[in-house]
Order: sequence, then structure tokens, then C-alpha cells
Amino acid sequence: MQDAESQWEALASSYTSDQQLIRELWKELSQNYSQSGRYYHNLHHIEALLQLAEEHKASIQQFDLLRFAVFYHDIIYSTTRSDNEARSAALAAERLQELHLTDEKIRIVQEMILATKSHQPHQSEDVNFMLDIDLSVLGADSNKYDQYRKQIRQEYNLYPDLLYNRGRKKVLQHFLSQPAIYKTATFQNSLEAQARQNLQREVNSL
Repeated sequence: MQDAESQWEALASSYTSDQQLIRELWKELSQNYSQSGRYYHNLHHIEALLQLAEEHKASIQQFDLLRFAVFYHDIIYSTTRSDNEARSAALAAERLQELHLTDEKIRIVQEMILATKSHQPHQSEDVNFMLDIDLSVLGADSNKYDQYRKQIRQEYNLYPDLLYNRGRKKVLQHFLSQPAIYKTATFQNSLEAQARQNLQREVNSL
């Protein structure tokens, strides 16, 4: 599996021959995902999602657009704001215009990014795959999940335990209250049971 930079170059080169632009856009992506305080929402996260997208390529209709959404879905990330997805989608639109994607394709990428805010079932199966790939870590083995849980806590280290635990518990219980955490049958069959075990275990610890 290629690293994120190589994958970006290959993907963007399908839409423009301007190598300087491709490098400049990668530099922006890399700098944003490498900001201090990003313990989970960093380039490792992007590479993990790209790997999963590749594994499920046969089930994804707009494969390039989903990968663009992966690259840009967390480019803007601040734990003190509630509009990260909207700001990320807006920036994605600006950059993808520079790569000469059509308005319709840009709209689809934005839709995928915006859907990661509420993680509700979507009429588009590609959007549902984007959501499931983004939440795949919830169904990881217990050791990997605990590492993720600690990384998220580090990202929110601005908040004392009293506030953080209350907010985190609300988020976890929201997922647990849904008929299914995952939106596609593929992820429901493979990760749903483990995800529920992980989330409930964390809820019990808060």
C-alpha cells in the first residue's frame, strides 16, 4: 500500500497535469494533518481510511470521489469548534475546483464530508461506505480501540475529565442507541458486534 503522499499524487494527476499544484495541495494537506495536538486525526488516520477504501473498491461506485473525501474530511479540525466538517467541505470545494473537477463531483465529495458530522444513514451507498470507513476504528480489536480512545482524549486535553467524560459518554450512547452503528451490510457483518462491545466498555469506564 502506497503512503498518503504517493496516493494523493496519483489521484490528483488524473485530473491535472500541473505537478506544482499537486505538490502545493499535498503540502497543505500534510501540514494540516500534522498540526500539533492531532493524536488521532492525522496522516495515519488518512492512510488507514485509504487502505480500507482500497479493500472495498469493488463496492464503491465513485472511488476517486470517496478518496478525495477521505483526504479532505478532517483537513480542518479543532476540538473547540462544531463546524469542522462544514469548513473542511468548503476548503475541499475550493481545492477540487483547482483540480478541475466538475461541480457535480465536487458536490458529491462535499456531501460525503458533511455526512461525517452526524453519521446518519444516507440514500447514497458511497456516502454510507465513507461513513463506515471513517468509523471503522470503533470495531477494531480491544487493544487498538483503547489506543484510539486515548488518542481522542489527548486531542481533548483542553477539557477536564468532568466535562470530557460527560460529552464523550453522550457521543458513545448516541451511537449505541442507533439500530446499527454501521450503515452498510458489509461493515455491519464484520464490525458491528465488536464496535458495540468497545463502546459499551468505554461508557462503563466513564
